[in-house]
Amino acid sequence: MKGASAAIELGESKIGSTPRSGVNRGAAILDFILRIIAFLGTLASAIAMGTTRERLPFFTQFLQFRAEYDDLPTFTFFVVANSIVCAYLMFSLALSIFHIIRSNAKNSRIILIFLDTGMLALLTAGASAATAIVYLAHKGNAKANWFAICQQFNSFCERISGSLIGSFVAIVIFVLLILMSAAALSRR
Repeated sequence: MKGASAAIELGESKIGSTPRSGVNRGAAILDFILRIIAFLGTLASAIAMGTTRERLPFFTQFLQFRAEYDDLPTFTFFVVANSIVCAYLMFSLALSIFHIIRSNAKNSRIILIFLDTGMLALLTAGASAATAIVYLAHKGNAKANWFAICQQFNSFCERISGSLIGSFVAIVIFVLLILMSAAALSRR
């Protein structure tokens, strides 16, 4: 009798103590789908930024101004960060498939939470830094004597602005993935 009362006191119960594998399997499938969407978003962002360049003639055809993503180290960091996160997402799909098959896996979910958090930090740093430079390209800064270049380099500015969308979508997805993994762990 003492064992039963200790179990009740600790919140343990023998009836219904098995985790609901259907809910966990559904969460694992949603995890897989979200990882694919985040993979595509970071891949598209890295490709869009990495292939951005525009040339403008100045007086003659031989003298030209150019704007390329690698002119600014911030954009290079953005491309590298998105590429690293994209590769991580591709490899993490294997663990996501493992969670679909074995929905009660605990240690691999803990590892994914830590790795997802690190990738979230890297992606946020790259996207935030690139956003600051894109803002300066559009608006400029009169106090620092930085002029807005988007009046001259329209195509360049449209591409760098558009490449930020995939990264910010992936950031939101990473937040959702971390919260879903934490919720799946807390149900155990």
